[in-house]
Amino acid sequence: MKKLKRLLAVVSSLALTTSLFVGCGNNEENGKRVLNVFNYGDYINEDLISKFEKETGIDVIYNTYESNEIMYQKVKNSPGTYDLIFPSDYMVEKMIKEDMLEKIDFNNIPNFKYIGEDFKNLSYDPSNEYSIPYMWGTIGIIYDADRVDGEIDSWDALWDEKYKGEIFMFDSIRDTLAISLTRLGYSLNSTNQEELDEAVNELIKQKPLVQSYVMDEVKDKMINGEAIFATVYSGDAIYIQEEAPDLNLQYVVPKEGSNKWFDVMVIPKGAKHKTEAEEFINFLSEPENAAENVDYIGYATPNMGAYELLDEETQEDETVYPAEEILDKCEIFIDLGNKIKLYDDAWLKVKIN
Repeated sequence: MKKLKRLLAVVSSLALTTSLFVGCGNNEENGKRVLNVFNYGDYINEDLISKFEKETGIDVIYNTYESNEIMYQKVKNSPGTYDLIFPSDYMVEKMIKEDMLEKIDFNNIPNFKYIGEDFKNLSYDPSNEYSIPYMWGTIGIIYDADRVDGEIDSWDALWDEKYKGEIFMFDSIRDTLAISLTRLGYSLNSTNQEELDEAVNELIKQKPLVQSYVMDEVKDKMINGEAIFATVYSGDAIYIQEEAPDLNLQYVVPKEGSNKWFDVMVIPKGAKHKTEAEEFINFLSEPENAAENVDYIGYATPNMGAYELLDEETQEDETVYPAEEILDKCEIFIDLGNKIKLYDDAWLKVKIN
């Protein structure tokens, strides 16, 4: 049912986007309040958009993107087009450096009081001026426990030759290199050329074992039992487990550590509807709305008011909310600036060898 609900949500999202774009000019001319939102696909409960529109009279023009990098280019090339976006930690840091974000008027966000202290003043926004946390999670391994030998608690499992052809890896520069770097005991933000070369060499050694490098399609592939292992985001792990109840699929954050990521709500520089954006941020931060949203999406919430409304099983699910000793080994991605070219070059070596 959840899969059907998500499919219907995507369809309704497309319909909503199309209809709103058709009416966009008229809305502006008629003096109606509008809000242009740009978010990842399937990353909000569509019912909340309708609820917000009914409560406020604000027309939400909702569009989606596939990656931080695609979002960044569109926002940079079309300033003033979007009023609210949902970037990840390292991209927020980059956009702050490039003066691409507006400071938020926290007087308009009284529900900010529900955001946990552990999610404020983090490295990507140390003064907490530009962003409101939306969701967070980890990167780990999902695996079919009925088809493995012994305990899976290390990234080494993805380099085990007995699982040749049974491994899906991220088709992602930062995520995949982070796994290799962390496995070797290095920072996932390393810009040390020797460390990166070593990480690349390990990924090249692993390539014969990898069935394919994938992203969103990994969900259907694991639900269909097409491999034993896959690297996934924690929220996707929850979705896969729910959709494949007949498989003994487990999720683990390896003992070497991993990435702890944050997606946040920010307002692009030059937004034409900043007040409306802050209204929507406050609306999504209201505990009942945040709980409804996280129940649909499946990721962890930074909103303590919402967390208290979740059922006990969800609160205690370590796939979503790992133990502190695990999180203590995780790192947040940082913006690498011009040194990102080191990663581009490293990934090219992996792909061509």
